[in-house]
Amino acid sequence: MNAPLLHDRAVVRQADLDAVEEVARIESWVRAQPGATPFHLPRWLNAVERGTGNRAYCLLAESETGELAGMVPLHRVGSPLFGHALVSSGFAVGGGILAASQGVADRLADAVWTLAVARKCPTAELRGGATPHGGWTIQGDAHANFERDLAADEEAQLLAIPRKQRAEIRKSLDNGLTVETGNGGRDLDWHYRVYAESVRNLGTPVFPRALMAETLKAFGGDADILTVLHDGRPVASVLSLYFNGAVMPYWGGGIWQARALRANDFMYFALMNHARRRGCTRFDFGRSKVDSGAYFFKKNWGFEPEPLSYSTRTADGTAPRDVNPNSAKYRAVIAAWQKLPLPVANLVGPWISRGLG
Repeated sequence: MNAPLLHDRAVVRQADLDAVEEVARIESWVRAQPGATPFHLPRWLNAVERGTGNRAYCLLAESETGELAGMVPLHRVGSPLFGHALVSSGFAVGGGILAASQGVADRLADAVWTLAVARKCPTAELRGGATPHGGWTIQGDAHANFERDLAADEEAQLLAIPRKQRAEIRKSLDNGLTVETGNGGRDLDWHYRVYAESVRNLGTPVFPRALMAETLKAFGGDADILTVLHDGRPVASVLSLYFNGAVMPYWGGGIWQARALRANDFMYFALMNHARRRGCTRFDFGRSKVDSGAYFFKKNWGFEPEPLSYSTRTADGTAPRDVNPNSAKYRAVIAAWQKLPLPVANLVGPWISRGLG
């Protein structure tokens, strides 16, 4: 009997995310899987739970011999404003099912829905990963990921960037910008100050500072913050994750002055060179909504979009959860949020964003 058939008999159970040996076993398995992301790691699950209060789960599929054959990371995310959903993975642009076969993927998908019903979540969302069969709606044209190899050195990296964007980077190099990197309290203070202003300007509520603090704590040397300063003042900053030889700039942004200084261009180029010095060989620019500003920004850097498939299942008679900021119903809210004084946005934003996931 071949291995896929053995895997298809896999038994699904819930992992103990407090058990050190279990967590180490899952992490080792995840790192060896094609398509794995940092959002599959137990450390991400635990960091999100501690930083936002949204309960973490991890479902494992094991073969008859006890071998891991699949897993899916999950958070129960929700609030009175946005309803509740079981999401893989919460506050992430990836996650979804990792499985040795389609049969295992379908078993895990069924278990996800069973858990969603048990936890009173009318919606379950799988972000990437294996595509399940039966009962799930698959959307493959709304999001794309951007990833490519890093060049051999700084000059080659600059030349690998298309001419128009390369000119912007060259201009940024003459603006008196400097870079600091680290993962300490000062770095987090700088980052959160810049990031909070950036997302307020975009009209969206900022995530809790505790989420970023817990992520830095959980990932240790596999995460850091790169901040761009002008005259000693932070103007752009990005918190990055490092996974399997790739750097992923995850939470990043700049204040209003960053645009004139081209600080974001400077920041991502500096991160490419910083990541290479750390031993990275890939730059994972992450997910963007198709035809969004971020989508075209990444294409301008020479990255080609790779379509991502998201899978959603919703209880009969229930409308799917809508937390898309591009949705027409949120346009007025976004416009109003952009006008909020920053202290007010920073006070209210984390409470709202906990329910977005």
